[in-house]
Amino acid sequence: RVVGRLIIHLICFLFISSFSQKYPPVKFLSEKDRKRILITGGAGFVGSHLTDKLMMDGHEVTVVDNFFTGRKRNVEHWIGHENFELINHDVVEPLYIEVDQIYHLASPASPPNYMYNPIKTLKTNTIGTLNMLGLAKRVGARLLLASTSEVYGDPEVHPQNEEYWGHVNPIGPRACYDEGKRVAETMCYAYMKQEGVEVRVARIFNTFGSRMHMNDGRVVSNFILQALQGEPLTVYGSGSQTRAFQYVSDLVNGLVSLMNSNISSPVNLGNPEEHTILQFAELIRSLVGNRSHIQFLPEAQDDPQRRRPDIRKAKMMLGWEPVVPLEEGLNKTIQYFSRELEHQANNQYIPKPKTARQKKGRPRQHN
Repeated sequence: RVVGRLIIHLICFLFISSFSQKYPPVKFLSEKDRKRILITGGAGFVGSHLTDKLMMDGHEVTVVDNFFTGRKRNVEHWIGHENFELINHDVVEPLYIEVDQIYHLASPASPPNYMYNPIKTLKTNTIGTLNMLGLAKRVGARLLLASTSEVYGDPEVHPQNEEYWGHVNPIGPRACYDEGKRVAETMCYAYMKQEGVEVRVARIFNTFGSRMHMNDGRVVSNFILQALQGEPLTVYGSGSQTRAFQYVSDLVNGLVSLMNSNISSPVNLGNPEEHTILQFAELIRSLVGNRSHIQFLPEAQDDPQRRRPDIRKAKMMLGWEPVVPLEEGLNKTIQYFSRELEHQANNQYIPKPKTARQKKGRPRQHN
């Protein structure tokens, strides 16, 4: 009988151990150090990586996402953990929850996605931000807004520093996102001045890495997908436009540093290493190792010609700068996309890159 009990206890122990080991390692934090953190858009590309870091740092994380561009599989490895909660919710509707910090990342971020439903994009960035600021005010939480380099538009100042006011077309096809984020920043500072809400604003420049949507129409995902499938790499315009690309882990570290800093004014988070789109296409083609030719297409409307962050403020005040070399980050992303393509092929589905222009005749989404 004693032996039988020991065997039962051993089986229970092994079962519990195997169950608990399915999660990534989580640091233990005492009650006073552990924060309750809300991440809107937390099932998206950047949000899911931020979720991973905050969970592994030992905090209690609540992810809110309506899964317009986010995916449950990005955070499924945390489902069931006592420190994690996932809520299917649209930030355009009010949310009532007790939290200490809010990372407000909810918004489509690639041109095909935000131009697909511009009204929804505007609502997410205005009403959604208003709701999150209202929540921050009610519960005394600090809010970090994930703003964007798009607030600078097609810049007339190069590189772009935080004092530059931008050069944005308010009625162009990209305005729903560009102006939506600009209004969101204005709302943050109105709530800070009038209601005393603690705000942080990160102006995020081009970011890439695993968990990007392969067919979201961004430069990195388009080029990698096309190169892996042996298709022409499509460059819009001459390819002389410049961008500066940072790996997602660098961005996540910057967001956490900014949230926990005393800097309330906007801060650029990006890689100051500037490349032309054509150079980038050639680099990806060589890393993938195929001979796809480059196809030039008409230039997209209001496409910024030069984009490079001035990150002196982040370096001086946060001690932050990107550390992952471009080729290292690209190789990791190429490996991720290769696995995704293999997975998709097994399910009889091969994604195609989206064009930079909105397609006509697509089914309408409810606003």
